[in-house]
Amino acid sequence: MNKKYLLPLLVLAAIVTFSSCSGKLNPLAADYVKVEPQPLEAIGGKVPATINATFPAKWFNKNAVVTVTPVLRYQGGEAWGTAYTFQGEKVKGNNQTISQSAGGNVTLKSSFNYKPEMKKSELYLTFDAKIKNKTVQLPDIKIGEGVLATGELANAASANPALGADKFQRIIKEAYNANIMFLIQQAELRSNELKKQEVQDWKDLVKNADEAPNQNVAIEISAYASPDGGVKLNTGLAEKRETATSKYLNSELKKAKVDVPVDARYTAQDWEGFQELVSKSNIQDKDLVLRVLSMYKDPEQREQEIKNISSVFSTLANEILPQLRRSRLTANIEIIGKSDDEIKALVNSNPKTLSVEEILYAATLTSGQAEKEAIYTKASQQYPNDYRPWNNIGLIRFQAGDLAKADELFTKANSVKAHGESNLNLGLIALTKGDKEKAQQLFGSAAGVSELSEALGVLYLQQGDYAKAVSSFGATKSNNAALAQILTKDYSKALQTLNAVPKADATTDYLKAIVAARTNDSNSVVSNLRAAIGKDRSFVKEAASDLEFAKYATNADFAGLLR
Repeated sequence: MNKKYLLPLLVLAAIVTFSSCSGKLNPLAADYVKVEPQPLEAIGGKVPATINATFPAKWFNKNAVVTVTPVLRYQGGEAWGTAYTFQGEKVKGNNQTISQSAGGNVTLKSSFNYKPEMKKSELYLTFDAKIKNKTVQLPDIKIGEGVLATGELANAASANPALGADKFQRIIKEAYNANIMFLIQQAELRSNELKKQEVQDWKDLVKNADEAPNQNVAIEISAYASPDGGVKLNTGLAEKRETATSKYLNSELKKAKVDVPVDARYTAQDWEGFQELVSKSNIQDKDLVLRVLSMYKDPEQREQEIKNISSVFSTLANEILPQLRRSRLTANIEIIGKSDDEIKALVNSNPKTLSVEEILYAATLTSGQAEKEAIYTKASQQYPNDYRPWNNIGLIRFQAGDLAKADELFTKANSVKAHGESNLNLGLIALTKGDKEKAQQLFGSAAGVSELSEALGVLYLQQGDYAKAVSSFGATKSNNAALAQILTKDYSKALQTLNAVPKADATTDYLKAIVAARTNDSNSVVSNLRAAIGKDRSFVKEAASDLEFAKYATNADFAGLLR
């Protein structure tokens, strides 16, 4: 062929060859894609994935539009992530443009709703590609395998629900007062004061308490002088008032045949009583009077400064000071309640004779859950308008795993009276249903309930906030608390917690096996898994799909446990 025709043909062939190569999209190699974390991990009910991909130089056609979508495939289904669309340099659109000559790096973030089947799964990238209007088939590429789901072991049903506690007191202490008033600068007892109803009722109360077989009574006499007239005068005056009152009262007790201890004392100037009365009054300039009391500690200087407040002293003399010239009689009465044996006998034979506090207390005298439930049921029948029996029956149903009945009873308790305990317990029910938002609202209405920190710990676990969960659990010794420590990689502390769980179960042993796996203790992996499976055979299937134990798949002892 003539050389002058050969050169143009070679150039044309080169152009055709280049156009052919650049006119198609080749499969993207998996080496150009990295996913984090690896393996994927379930956190707060989600499986987040961050995918970093590189389109190599010369790969992206200038006229191409490529949509990349992650998909997590598992037995029985698949979950699609967020689709990202990219375009070539000649495409008019609003998607991220990828240079043909230089290529480009892209980040794809997705989150899948977790399902237990995802523990055995594969993560793929799928491609929907077009060059102009022509569809280009690109194969899916596998970029990850499996989901680590240790965080999903959080279990609200194992948390401690809140008890509606009794307020039973074996000894109830009550104080009853009566006042005998005196005229200014006098210590004589007046007959109208001794005969007034307040004093007569007080004497009757003392006699009845002394005669009651379940009551003890002791008497105090406190005699006072008002803080005017000087310390020396008032000291003698208060002492005489105490002497006169003691003589009178001892005589009255002797006539009534009441033998109880009497303690008598006197206070020369009752500045405390004065301050209390002024604080509660509506007198003019009372703040000024109170300020004088705080500024001056010397009683005579206090008295003089108050007298200097001419606008208010007459009111004080007429309304406040007369109330301080008195002897106060106090009857301190102890009411002794029924013994434990009496309460246990009556709750079975005649519960109607017991108060609600006594019945609720009776439930604390037995360790059997069935007996407790029977006692709380009696309380709910006898005192249906008290929320605590309903709540406490629900607590027992909750601990027995009957969550539907527990939900019903906690709701009943809240309908009787909305309260922190039942709100917290309903929050735990919400967590067992996966409703974290409702649980958080209910926990917000449970301030002051002692079990709240543990409940919040479970909530934070389920939300994937593991550090916050550890803080909330504090010193709680539970599977959930240990799980939070495992997820924050505090394996030593987690093992201490697991060894201290009061009612260790199969989950306790399983978590110990996870700690052993993470700390490369193969013997403890096998021994703890054996213990877990011995208590609950469902852990055979759990361990078989758990990536925590992936590196032990070839261990003969481990494999033997799963047969």
